[in-house]
Amino acid sequence: MTEMTAVKDQALAKIADRTAVIGVIGLGYVGLPLAIEFVHAGFRVIGYDVSTRVVDLLMAGESHIQDVPAEAVKAAVASGKLVATAIEDRLGECDAISIAVPTPLSKTRDPDMAYVLSAADAIARQAHPGLCVVLESTTYPGTTRELLQPRLEAKGLTVGQDIFVAFSPERVDPGNPTYHTRNTPKVVGGITPACVEVATALYESCIDTVVPVSSPEAAELVKLLENTFRAVNIAMVNELAIVCDKLGVNVWEVIDAAATKPFGFMKFTPGPGIGGHCIPLDPHYLAWKMRTLNYKTRFIDLASEINSHMPEWVVQKVADALNEVRKAVHGSRLLVLGVAYKRDIDDVRESPALDVIRLLEERGAHVEFHDPFVSEFREEGHSRKGVELSDEMLRWADAVVVVTDHKAVDYQRVVDHATLVVDTRNVTAGLTPGRARIVPLASGSTLATLP
Repeated sequence: MTEMTAVKDQALAKIADRTAVIGVIGLGYVGLPLAIEFVHAGFRVIGYDVSTRVVDLLMAGESHIQDVPAEAVKAAVASGKLVATAIEDRLGECDAISIAVPTPLSKTRDPDMAYVLSAADAIARQAHPGLCVVLESTTYPGTTRELLQPRLEAKGLTVGQDIFVAFSPERVDPGNPTYHTRNTPKVVGGITPACVEVATALYESCIDTVVPVSSPEAAELVKLLENTFRAVNIAMVNELAIVCDKLGVNVWEVIDAAATKPFGFMKFTPGPGIGGHCIPLDPHYLAWKMRTLNYKTRFIDLASEINSHMPEWVVQKVADALNEVRKAVHGSRLLVLGVAYKRDIDDVRESPALDVIRLLEERGAHVEFHDPFVSEFREEGHSRKGVELSDEMLRWADAVVVVTDHKAVDYQRVVDHATLVVDTRNVTAGLTPGRARIVPLASGSTLATLP
C-alpha cells in the first residue's frame, strides 16, 4: 500500500466509522443546516464563525436561521456533538472542513473573495495530512483550483495525496417545505479522483443523493447554471408582463394557460424584481469570469437589466394609479406589504422591496411597511421598523403595494379596507371585490413605461 493510498483509506475509514471530526466554517443559512445534518449522521462537529454573537447564540441553544429549529440546535449542543467557536485553532481538530462563507459582489459587480480567502488561510494554518476541504460558497469557475489549492499546498501538502480538496455548491432554498439539506442532491467535483472519492464519501454520510462530477470547475458551473437559468426565465416573464400591460392583456391568464401544456414549457411568474443571495448575484460570477476571457455574456447581461428595472416599473405603476385619482406620489401615504425577498421567509437580502421603498421615498412619499416575518431591518446603517397591519393602517394608506406574497397576510381584509392596492404578485385574483381598486402588475389597466 502506497503512502498516498494509506492517507486516503484512513480518511475514508474515519468517515465510515464516524470518528472523523467535521468542521463547518460559516454558520449561516448554509453552514448551520449542514452542521446539524452532520450531527444527525453521528459526527462530532466544530462550527467556526467569526461572529461571537452567532457563536454565543448557538451555544445557548438558540437558532438564528429560520429553517433550523432552536430545538435541533439545543439538542446538538447538549449532546456534545456540536460546538460553535470563534477560535481558529479548533479547526486543527477537524478531519474534514466545509466552507460556507458569503461571496458578495462589489459595487462594480466583481466577486469579493475576501471571506473565502480568509477561510482558506485559516484552514492552511491548521491543515494536516488526511484533511478533506470542501468549498460550498457560490463563486466563479476556477476558484477552488486557483485560490484554495495553492494556499493549502503552500504548507507542503499535496492535493490528492496528503489532502483532499473539492467544490460542492450549496443548494439551500430558504423556506422550502419539501426540500432541505438532506434530501437535496449534492453535486461534488474534486481536484483529483481521490478528492472526489473522499468528498463523496463525506457527503454520502449525511445527504441522501450525491452527484460526482469530473472537476471542481464543473461543480462550480452547475450552481451558476441553475441560478442563471432562473434569472433568465424570470427576466423573460417580467418582460412579458410589460408586453401584456401595453397590449391590455392579463399576463397571469396567459402564463396559467401556457402552463397547461404538458411538455416543452416550464412555468415562471413575473414580479417586482428578484432578491436573495443567489439569483441576483450568481449570474454575475459567470459574467465576470467571461469578461476576463474577452467574452460577453449577452443573455446574462440582458436578464440582469430587465430584472433590475422591475422595482422602477412597480413605482411607476404606483405613480400612475395615484395619478388616476388626482394624487401625486409626493406627499402620499404608502404601505408596502412584504419586504422579504420571497414568500414566507425572513431574509431581506437583495429584496426588490428595498428598492421600491427607496424609489418611492425619493419621489417624496411617506412609506411604511408590514411583514409578518420581518419586524425590523437595517439598510445602509439605518434601522427601519414595520407597522401593525391594522384596519386603521390600511385605511390610512393612499395606496397599498403588495411586494412579497406572504401566506400569513389576509388579502381579503386588505382589499376590504384599503382604497387602492397595487398587486405585484397576483394575490388578489379571485378575491371578493372590496373597497379597494386593484391595480395588477400587468393587465393594461394603467400605462407604465420603464425609465
